[in-house]
Amino acid sequence: MKQGLFISFEGIDGAGKSSHIDGLAQAFKAQGRAVTSTREPGGTPLAEKLRGLVLNDVMDPLTEALLIFAARRDHLQQVIEPALARGDVVLCDRFTDATFAYQGAGRGFDVNVLSTLEGWVQQLPDTAAQDSIRQPDLTLWFDLPPQAAAARLAGARVPDKFEAQPIEFFTRVASGYAHRAAEQPQRFARIDATPARHKVWQQLTQVLVRKGWLSIMVAANSGPMG
Repeated sequence: MKQGLFISFEGIDGAGKSSHIDGLAQAFKAQGRAVTSTREPGGTPLAEKLRGLVLNDVMDPLTEALLIFAARRDHLQQVIEPALARGDVVLCDRFTDATFAYQGAGRGFDVNVLSTLEGWVQQLPDTAAQDSIRQPDLTLWFDLPPQAAAARLAGARVPDKFEAQPIEFFTRVASGYAHRAAEQPQRFARIDATPARHKVWQQLTQVLVRKGWLSIMVAANSGPMG
């Protein structure tokens, strides 16, 4: 059985990461891999209910963080860990890095508390070691200036409470992602999200080809054309 692979997609709202998840799922399937595509907050019936609260209801930062990690715990137990055990490729639209970027840097919440919650919630099921926590094998960070992201989002849909935040909030969120990437460079790959979609796709697939996870042929014949 093939080994499971966990890839997360990160970036501020409007960075365009979500549009590439389906393309990458099809590319892996073309190589014969089973793929589980999911998102956070969400991914299970319970976590989707908590997502609705987090995105729309007013609450203090600690309550927000607790709900997000509660959703993540259920998501890990019900979806991510079983999929990895089966040997699936798990593609997740956001994971814990988003919590450090949005709740930590964006809202100014204590990152030490977030780190504690991360250790509790993401502890690997087969070990009692405190430093053995589930993290993505690769995090694709779609880096886009907040002003450009805001222009993309303008008029696209009714914004949730995060999308409705001012540019200054997203500037802090972007800095939170940069800090997280600097702390864990071994799993982060920065993707310049400013060019056209096919140029972004080329960057993304080059990362996966270099890792030996995607063939050059499949990468060249998949993904967005626009």
